[in-house]
Amino acid sequence: MRELSKISVLGVSLLLALASCAPPPSPAPGKQASRAAGTHVAAPAHITTAAPAAMAPQALAPAALTPAQQLARLTLAQRVGQLFMIASAATGADINTMSDITKYHVGSVYLAGRSRAGTGATAAVVRRMTATVSTATTGGIRLAVATDQEGGFVQVLGGPGFSVIPTAVAQGRQAPAVLQANARVWGNQLRAAGLNLNLAPVLDTVPSAQFAPHNAPIGFFGREYGFTPQTVSSRGGAFAAGMRQAGVAPAVKHFPGLGRVTLNTDTTRNVHDTVTTRTDPYLLPFRTAIQAGARWVMVSSAYYNRIDAAHIAPLSPVIMRTMLRGDLHFTGVILSDDLCNAAQLAPWAKGARATGFIHAGGTMLLCANPRDIPVMTSAVLQLAQHNPAFAAEVNAAALKVLTVKAGH
Repeated sequence: MRELSKISVLGVSLLLALASCAPPPSPAPGKQASRAAGTHVAAPAHITTAAPAAMAPQALAPAALTPAQQLARLTLAQRVGQLFMIASAATGADINTMSDITKYHVGSVYLAGRSRAGTGATAAVVRRMTATVSTATTGGIRLAVATDQEGGFVQVLGGPGFSVIPTAVAQGRQAPAVLQANARVWGNQLRAAGLNLNLAPVLDTVPSAQFAPHNAPIGFFGREYGFTPQTVSSRGGAFAAGMRQAGVAPAVKHFPGLGRVTLNTDTTRNVHDTVTTRTDPYLLPFRTAIQAGARWVMVSSAYYNRIDAAHIAPLSPVIMRTMLRGDLHFTGVILSDDLCNAAQLAPWAKGARATGFIHAGGTMLLCANPRDIPVMTSAVLQLAQHNPAFAAEVNAAALKVLTVKAGH
């Protein structure tokens, strides 16, 4: 979702020209970010809330340890850092992003904006960040390095070595085997540039081609694979499978779906889905992706009136604990959409966004503004230091991140 705000004026103008026969979507009012009563996973009994500030040298490298052993070696601040993904300009990380990794122990990054410098230059951008990994920064845990490489208007990386990827609508017209093979090629390009996570595919189902121009976040930009859950499941699954074959983890989005809203949570407040239910047929693409092995699911930032009218999705235990963990048996990383710059989150203080997301069942908070990381990590750290129940939630989320990073 964050990448829609980066689309060039020229790109939008061209799209508007193509869609001139259909009315444009309404301006968005603001944006919010995105387990049934599943029992929350407690931290292993032998893992303490906070590791010693100064850790003695270890004989085993982090990669040789189990995720629980890795967690036990991390300080509380480093565990908190594993729960955040911070933006870096695709053309190069600035001082704020670098400080977030080195000083605030942030364990995941995503390349944002646009770069047409090609795979070689992008690999150099990534290496500058991954070179910071040490005992002092991330506790030796590798960075998850992501981007939005969907295709069409949402393709962050281009230039020599990167294909021009068509929109999801166009991809959806390809046979699944063809699309999977193409996605494997696109994934290999990301791997060549040092990335290991793609914030794609979009598994939101737009009800019809006629409604698509009115669906500001997805249909208006051709980000849907088709207009039935079955088509989206088939084609989105093929894209995800191709990425996995290339060694790039797909992050499916935006659970439980943005295909039936009219406003964009990046630019508008109070965005509501008034249709989707806990047993909705439009959940099929997400259910199928999880059954096929998806380890990352991004939650939308909309309200879902018929699921949990009182909470936006990233602050909703019903959506994250009850539905994802309970109904769909998802055991991977629940990733938020942008909880920093999105208009939907404006009513909440930055610290409350971070603690609320983790308390509601979220695993990793995505933030588009590197300057917000100090206050957000501080809020999580301080609450964990004073609230044992919340500290257990932090430990469980950090263990989940380490487990998925280790490929378990």
